[in-house]
Amino acid sequence: MVKERARILVVGGGYVGMYTALRLQRRLKQELGRGEAEITVVTPDPYMTYQPFLPEAAAGSISPRHVVVPLRRVLPRCRVIIGEATAIDHAKRTATVTTLASEEEGTGSEQLSYDELVLAPGSIARTLPVPGLADHGIGFKTVEEAIGLRNHVIEQMDIASSTRDPAIRDAALTFVFVGGGYAGVEALGELEDMARYATRYYHNVRPEDMKWILVEASDRILPEVGEDMGRYTVTELRRRNIDVRLHTRLESCADRVAVLSDGARFPTRTVVWTAGVKPHPILAATDLPLNERGRLRCTPELTIEGTTHAWAAGDAAAVPDVTADEPGKECAPNAQHALRQAKVLGDNIVHALRGEPLETYAHKYAGSVASLGFHKGVAQVYGRKLKGYAAWFMHRVYHLSRVPTFNRKARVLAEWTLSGLFKREVVSLGSLEHPRAEFELAAGGKHHLKPEDDPKGSS
Repeated sequence: MVKERARILVVGGGYVGMYTALRLQRRLKQELGRGEAEITVVTPDPYMTYQPFLPEAAAGSISPRHVVVPLRRVLPRCRVIIGEATAIDHAKRTATVTTLASEEEGTGSEQLSYDELVLAPGSIARTLPVPGLADHGIGFKTVEEAIGLRNHVIEQMDIASSTRDPAIRDAALTFVFVGGGYAGVEALGELEDMARYATRYYHNVRPEDMKWILVEASDRILPEVGEDMGRYTVTELRRRNIDVRLHTRLESCADRVAVLSDGARFPTRTVVWTAGVKPHPILAATDLPLNERGRLRCTPELTIEGTTHAWAAGDAAAVPDVTADEPGKECAPNAQHALRQAKVLGDNIVHALRGEPLETYAHKYAGSVASLGFHKGVAQVYGRKLKGYAAWFMHRVYHLSRVPTFNRKARVLAEWTLSGLFKREVVSLGSLEHPRAEFELAAGGKHHLKPEDDPKGSS
């Protein structure tokens, strides 16, 4: 039994936020029923996105709605608020929150009081002051971006198929991906595989007509799978006529021309930016201690250093890796740690409320798996290196076991089974991004976005 009534505020509905709230509602079931505890989750989206499935959603192997988990369904005992936490004053135990109704009501932000704080806002894309990036770049962190990119790639193939201008055709069939981490490599591998398959339905577009370019500033890609598997990945991508450029940076993409640091210039309508992430801005709007990288300083018990009643994990937290041989090393900000940290975090909050000793988070990195397209992949798990079909199969098995809820597991497995029996879907539903455009024109209005002003170059 908890010592006193506890109001627990969870900021963020991603891996850590959802799994921590899920753990708390299970462990505090009786207390929640008696009104001795209250869990509030503040999140900008009403769902948790399982990001490892974004590349397959972009390629059409998984339906977008099966990549997300509805928070209200899995957290029935929690209060879910769709909004943004804009500031936190932990000394006063208050959080400033802006909801969807704030602008409608005209009342501005509201103050939420709490007794225990869980900060798990995740991260945002790390961008650089590259000319033209804000106007023409496409991200790859959300399901909306993944589906938008799929639609965009197919639209570019439609443009190339119908234009008579060689310059427009060349730019439409040139796809530049910046960043050689998981997001960039998997997105590129899956979309190139999908586009190559789609060319069989175009009478005048062949796979060799397309240019796929991967730009990476360091000397290797996929560092998580090891140096050997990283080199194999480069070889495999180049075998598919993908131009992999290491030690290279994107200098500019203004006027829809990608200019690289090695002097190469590529007219293109597609620049996908996946060059890392940075801490969420909410962390800078708190009175909690941050490290030099802007992440919260945490203890191995997942409390925030120098404070009480404040907890953090995931991308926003600098958690010491107690299993590492070298002192001072931190846990990598990835899903493998986030899922396990959330379990310990939820348990430790319950321990603290009940006056019990806290657990220490300790997990030795097991390895990584990455998909490079249908039946293609690389993996390094517990020192064992896999590639090709075996790695691709392990990638699917691992992530199927990790995606939340039995409902999602069954739906994803069913879609994979059906995709193996039937042909790929290669249709673009780009109109979903502007659903009122057709009605606006029919009603005598003007399209709110001209084609030449569209940052993605969509038709």
